[in-house]
Amino acid sequence: MPYCVGLTGGIGSGKTAVSSLFAELGVAIIDTDEISRELTAPSGAAIAAIREQFGPGLIAVDGGLDRARMRELVFGDPGARRKLEAILHPLIQTRARSAIAAAQHAPYAIAVVPLLFETGAYANFVRRVLVVDCDEREQLRRVMARSSITAGEASRIMSAQMARAERVKRADDVIDNSGPREALREPVARLHRKYLELARAG
Repeated sequence: MPYCVGLTGGIGSGKTAVSSLFAELGVAIIDTDEISRELTAPSGAAIAAIREQFGPGLIAVDGGLDRARMRELVFGDPGARRKLEAILHPLIQTRARSAIAAAQHAPYAIAVVPLLFETGAYANFVRRVLVVDCDEREQLRRVMARSSITAGEASRIMSAQMARAERVKRADDVIDNSGPREALREPVARLHRKYLELARAG
């Protein structure tokens, strides 16, 4: 299994921006959000279980998950969120582990896992955790702009995740992404050198 760093952070913190810069340096990126989208696409491996658990009303006309309706449901109902996670998380973890194991060509791998700390399920193959941190006001602005949702909806999503201070406290490494994208290049390059050394050391 290649050396693997777990990358996490709150919604809108900039995990994709950071992981894309690591990808430019030749790092293998395994994005669990992408895996989730594949599982919930039309004919995806999770669709049958979602239909059985939540009914056909949560399935879009194309046969994939109705993401907007599901988001509205799970962030207003913790029980529904736990049911969805019970379906998706084991499938995501299995595929993520296989993708990491297959990344032999890369110097090391980064697994992008939004709920890395919350699930606690990646500890057996993630050797180090990098948290992408962001000022909460900027985080809220980004979430609203990206997803075209209200401040209240964005706040509910953020409050369902681990508190910012706790996430930073549990991190091995932290990148502050409260500023422009170009400001990320130096800390990414610095951590890349560090992770190369750790990967070589095994």
